[in-house]
This record gives sequence, C-alpha cells and structure tokens, in this order.
Amino acid sequence: MNRLDGNVPGAVWGLPHMALLELNDNQLAGEISPVIAGAANLSKLVISNNRLTGSIPSEIGSVAKLYELSADGNMLSGPLPSSLGSLAELGRLVLHNNSLSGQLLRGIRSWKQLSELNLADNGFTGAIPPELGDLPVLNYLDLSGNRLTGQVPAQLENLKLNQFNVSNNQLSGQLPPQYATEAYRSSFLGNPGLCGDIAGLCSASQGSSGNHSAIIWMMRSIFIFAAVVLVAGVAWFYWRYRSFNKAKLRAERSKWTLTSFHKVSFSEHDILDCLDEDNVIGSGASGKVYKAVLGNGEVVAVKKLWGGALKKDVENAGEGSAADNSFEAEVRTLGKIRHKNIVKLLCCCTHNDSKMLVYEYMPNGSLGDVLHSRKAGLLDWPTRYKIALDAAEGLSYLHQDCVPAIVHRDVKSNNILLDAEFSACVADFGVAKVVEMAGRAPKSMSVIAGSCGYIAPEYAYTLRVNEKSDIYSFGVVLLELVTGKPPVDPEFGEKDLVKWVCSTIDQKGVEHVLDSRLDMAFKEEISRVLNIGLICASSLPINRPAMRRVVKMLQEVRADARPRLDKDGKLLPYYYDDTSDQGSSV
Repeated sequence: MNRLDGNVPGAVWGLPHMALLELNDNQLAGEISPVIAGAANLSKLVISNNRLTGSIPSEIGSVAKLYELSADGNMLSGPLPSSLGSLAELGRLVLHNNSLSGQLLRGIRSWKQLSELNLADNGFTGAIPPELGDLPVLNYLDLSGNRLTGQVPAQLENLKLNQFNVSNNQLSGQLPPQYATEAYRSSFLGNPGLCGDIAGLCSASQGSSGNHSAIIWMMRSIFIFAAVVLVAGVAWFYWRYRSFNKAKLRAERSKWTLTSFHKVSFSEHDILDCLDEDNVIGSGASGKVYKAVLGNGEVVAVKKLWGGALKKDVENAGEGSAADNSFEAEVRTLGKIRHKNIVKLLCCCTHNDSKMLVYEYMPNGSLGDVLHSRKAGLLDWPTRYKIALDAAEGLSYLHQDCVPAIVHRDVKSNNILLDAEFSACVADFGVAKVVEMAGRAPKSMSVIAGSCGYIAPEYAYTLRVNEKSDIYSFGVVLLELVTGKPPVDPEFGEKDLVKWVCSTIDQKGVEHVLDSRLDMAFKEEISRVLNIGLICASSLPINRPAMRRVVKMLQEVRADARPRLDKDGKLLPYYYDDTSDQGSSV
C-alpha cells in the first residue's frame, strides 16, 4: 500500500530464505520471474492490485511450501500452469480480475488444503472440473465472469460452501438438486442455458418453458394495456383541465374593464396574455411589474397591484374618507398628468380587487439599478446632469403645476426611470400619493412612507407631508449622482449619505466625495450640483428651495460653472432664503 512503481528486481523473487513477500496495492510492473523456483521457503505470495503482466511461470510449482498465492487485480494473462496442481500445501488461490485464459486445471486432487479458489472475471473457457467436488476443505468457490460452458458438475454437491458463484458464464443444462433453490439464485444468474426451479432461469421441461413464456407474454400484454389506459386517462384529464382553465380564463377576462388615458391600440386581453412570471422585471411593496410585448410589437410596463394594496395606500395617504373612493376616480386624476418627465400612465385595468396600471416602457430601467451596478460606466457626467435636470422638472410639475398638487413621498433613484436615450422620468408616484387638495393644509400620515436614507428628518417625528419632504429626497438623489454612492452604506457607519458627505467635506475636502469614475474636466459643474444637493437636503425645511427654483439653479450650472471657494480652496455652501427665493454664496 505504497506508491512503488517500476519492475520488481528479478533476484527478489527467488530469495531462498524468504517466507513472506507482500507487494500488494502498489504500481509495480513487469512479470513474475521464473527464478521464483529458488524461493524454497516461500509460503505466502501477495502481489494483488499492481500492474503485473505476462503469464504465471511453470516454475511456481517448485515452491513446495506455498500456502497462499494472491495476484488478483493485475494484468496477468495466459493459462494456469499445470504445475500449480502439484502444490500440496496450497490453501488460497486468488487470481480474480486478470486476463487469464484457457481451461481450468484438472488433476488437482493434491489440493487437500485448498479452502479458497477465486478465479472470477478472467477469460477461462471449457467445463468446470468435477475434481473440485473432491477437495475436502474447499468452502469458497468463485468462477463467475468467465466463459465456462457445460453443466454444473453434480460432484459439487459434496462441498460445504460458504461462497459459491458461477454466474455470468455460458453454462447450460439442469442444476444439481442441492443448488436448485432460491437460496442459490444469485450464484447462477447470467447463464441463459441453465435450468432449474429458480426465478430467472429456464424451466425444468420444454412444456413448462412454453407455459412460462405464455405467462410472461400475458403479463407483458396486461402491462402494456394498463400503460395505454394510464396514458389515455392522463391525456383526457389534461384536456379536461385545460378546457376548464380556458373557460374559467375567458369568464375572468370578460369581467376586466379597461380605462384609457391616452390613445391605445390594445385591449385588456392583450395585457392579460403577457402576465407571465418569465416577464417579471420588478417587484415591490405594492405589486409586481411585468414587461409586456404586445401582439402589435408595442412594449409596455404593467404594474399589477397586490390584492388590497390600493385601498391601504389611499388610507395611508391621509385622505380619510377617500379610502372609500373608487379606483377609477383616483387614477383618472393621475391620467390627466401630461409631462415629458413623468412616466406616462396609458391606462388601467380593473376587476373586483385586482388592479393593473399600464405605463410606457423604459428600456434602461431605474437610475438606482444603473448607478449602483456595473452599468454605472454608461453614466458620464453630461448624462447624469441631464438626468438630474429631467427629474427636477418632473417633480416641479407635480408640486406646482398639478391641481391638486401631488407630493410624491417616495422620491429615490429607483423611482427615476430611464428611456433608451437616458432621459429621466419620475415614476411610481401612483394613486396613493395624491394628497394635496386645494386650500387644505398638509395632513399627518398614519405611517411613515418613503425609503431608508431618503426620508426628511422632520417627517420622522411630525408625519407632516408637503413638498419640502420630496425636495429633501431629491437632494439625496443629487448626492447619489455626484458621489456614485447609495443613500445608506456600511462605509458610512451610522451615518446616511447626507451626513457622510458633509463630514467628509469638512475633514478632507470636496475631492474625497466625488465619484472617481467621473471626468474631472467637469469638476466645477459637479461641485455646483453637489452644492445644490446639500441645499435641498438641508435639515431645516425652510432652507430648502422650491422645486421650480431647483430647476433654475440646475439650469444655471451650465451657464456659470464657477463655484465660490474660501481662502483655503474649499467649496463654500449655498444658503437659500425661502422668503426671497434667491440663492447666494456666503
């Protein structure tokens, strides 16, 4: 059991005083040398599981004291030397799993001590020698996996065998009565010509063989018939199931109602056909979003709301009795929105508690997905600036041009979607966000709405909703665009992005917060947008400019890209006076 390789030195085989030679489980090659005749005292030769080749030399018969020869698991070939039959002391002969051939030895009555004979998995031919039945102490006989022919000798009934195996040969004829029982079934399998009252072997007579074949044919026929009936039953059940489902689906589809807000060239049935799990492109607290490729080639995004989600959203929006208003009445308000930077709500589909909103499809997904992934390289500074300005104009429209005004309450980079040209549209302001009625003061919410890192500080303890909350969240988005970092990150420790930017600028300077992937040729513009983001994210709502003013400030970035610096070269922040609606550097 080592890794010895190469040939065994010739002289080793014939050492005259050697009693034991064990070389098993190595990688030794070569042949058994004829000089083994000189090993007069050798009683045990164990050379199993090597790579020995050649034949067993006839000189082996001169080793008169040999008790064990174990050479299994090699590549030995040729016939067994007849001289082996003269070894009167031989007790174990184990040669299985080689390439030995020829007929088994005869004239072996001198093997009075032989208790184990294993010649399995070789290429021996001919008949089993009847003399084996005369060996007095033989209790292990394995001749399986050869090409032996003829009958199983009746003389083998004289043996008291613990292990008997002649399977997988070419034996034929009747089994000796002692072995014609189920207890020896595995000993004879793989011999098609053997006959006996054992399952798997041929019957004792030709007549019974015919009966057995008839029984087998009948059993096969029954099995085939049963299989046909089973397949037909499954096919019928499947057809009935599909028919039932189609009927149910047709009945369900007939109950859907489509309300359009723009001219559309599809029906509610076209939408329902596309709601497959393979088409899911997003999932959130209020529902799943599907990419639907319609039959006419048009691509839309379908948001299917979870059951009951809509009513809860309306209740959370602080409308009080508005929770009882119909879905159609609420989305009709949103359907009137027309702005290039607001995702277009094409139509809605309703059926009982099931609701679907159909929007224009935005191929590049959300700003958050692009900015905080490997795709961030697609967003150079001019693209990021354009996204910031587009989103600001969309929010400005919601706050100051819609009647009633709409406060988004969940402004974040994941709710800013990008079209094929990376133009930005504000999305997911939805039904639940229509909260500002004309002439009414801001209402308190029953729960905190928004996403971690974007929620304005005052919202957490006052639950007051107005435009200033959205402006704070938009300021965080601007900081994301400038820094390339998410609103919360383990890198910040217990801080959020706003506090991390402020503290880092104070301690290290503005250069340490800018996204290293950006071209610093635009450093002045980037610094101006960073400044605007910090104004919007001011902890005091009064210091946050209105969104219309934010749009103007962003437009001025390109007109004048020179930020004010202090004497040490650090960026001076902007201070915003809400009463004058003017920005100034201090």
